[in-house]
Amino acid sequence: MHVTSIEHLIPLERAAEETRAELARLIGDEYDKQWSAWFKASETVQAAITEHATMSGENRYDVEQAVKEP
Repeated sequence: MHVTSIEHLIPLERAAEETRAELARLIGDEYDKQWSAWFKASETVQAAITEHATMSGENRYDVEQAVKEP
């Protein structure tokens, strides 16, 4: 995945957070299934943040914080 700007990362972060938020209302197998979906979404956004920081020369932490800003 090639990411050219932080703005492309924001929807990935939001999707991961929305997936995580669903965990609060679930139990049992439903929780396990949703946790797996959240973990996969989280891995995707973290990899994209790392790739963006590496390719742009920006500090990874700064990129992640910019993506997480409201």
